[in-house]
Amino acid sequence: MIFLGLGSNQGERRDNLREAIAKLGQNGFDVLRISPVIETPAMLGDNGEPDWVRPYLNCAVECKSDCHPKEGLATVKRIESEMGRKPGPKWSPRPIDIDLLIWNLERIQEPDLCIPHAGISERSFVLTPLQHLAPGMTVPGMGSSIFEMNQAVNCEPLWMGIINLTPDSFSGDGKSFDSYKLEEALDSFIQKGVQIVDFGAESTRPNAKPIDPEEEWRRLEPALKLFHEKIKGDPLAPRISVDSYHWQTIGKAVDFGIDYINDVGGLGNAEMCAIARESHCDVIAMHSLSVPVNPELKLAKGESAVTQVKTWIEKRMGYWSSQDVDPDRIIIDPGIGFGKDALQSLELLGACQEIRDCGLRLLVGHSRKSFMREFSGEVQNRDIETLGISLALSGNVDILRVHDPVSHKRAHLAYSHVC
Repeated sequence: MIFLGLGSNQGERRDNLREAIAKLGQNGFDVLRISPVIETPAMLGDNGEPDWVRPYLNCAVECKSDCHPKEGLATVKRIESEMGRKPGPKWSPRPIDIDLLIWNLERIQEPDLCIPHAGISERSFVLTPLQHLAPGMTVPGMGSSIFEMNQAVNCEPLWMGIINLTPDSFSGDGKSFDSYKLEEALDSFIQKGVQIVDFGAESTRPNAKPIDPEEEWRRLEPALKLFHEKIKGDPLAPRISVDSYHWQTIGKAVDFGIDYINDVGGLGNAEMCAIARESHCDVIAMHSLSVPVNPELKLAKGESAVTQVKTWIEKRMGYWSSQDVDPDRIIIDPGIGFGKDALQSLELLGACQEIRDCGLRLLVGHSRKSFMREFSGEVQNRDIETLGISLALSGNVDILRVHDPVSHKRAHLAYSHVC
């Protein structure tokens, strides 16, 4: 497969990416998949100017092409020129930048062409988009997978925005009965470039009353239809995730066209594994002792919470292998607050890199969780505390699931310009 890296930090950046992708499709590249779009600080070098401090939007594109890499290079340079890129100082702003990252198994080292791309192993803005397309792919001539390379740098998190379609959410933000608030949230997520939108229709708060799959789908379907209509035809639209432990609900959602299965049941039954195996979706498997949360069930206190969760991951990996679920599509959620006390939750949050050493991508959902009460006191929504933890976790977590992803994304971009 061929992977191209696209970036823009001048003009209407997202429109530039869309135009470049369309032009690739019109000029000999069969575009198969597009990564989520991330926003990162520009590389400035030693000759940077103050007005070059313009963040990039970056993505990766998986393609097929019958042409030789040198022909491919000539094509992308022509596209860059057609889109207004002009010769200028290195690192200066540009409407579009298209790099040949990987070209099948080719290894080329020439003055005007280096494949794989020379900077691929050092740049998080290259590795992060690639990781969400092909985490297990070994880069030709480098001996490491994309995931392994991304572990060696500070990875850029994707932001997952929570849409609670429940009347009894623990955070009090259920939108099932307020269509205006739902539409307002969805529009904000789209406009501000939130990468994933996670729809949930059953509360998992302590002692919540379970609902059946039919009621869950009744709540989900209108919201999914509304969102699908809003993003129709946009190759850079946010990905759709559905949060459920009911395989019947997930089956309907996959048929509808979602991108992520968020299984709070931990991908632990054959029916859910079969849906995951036969779909194109990435699958989030959450560690939990009970769903909904039973406050009486906690991880054992005499043993490290990290050790217990890692043991669970190792056992589940064996099970997933027996069910032929592709590990490249599995993402681990340690289940902050699900059967963990405050100390255990904090221990897990401080060990994200160790959990990632299991070889799978990592999602953390800490937003507004009750463990923060121990140091925040009784506040309305704990959004400030959530943001502080998000910044501390960034670099070691692949996806951060939060209620206010717009503020988090904005704060993280500022943080990235300094750290």
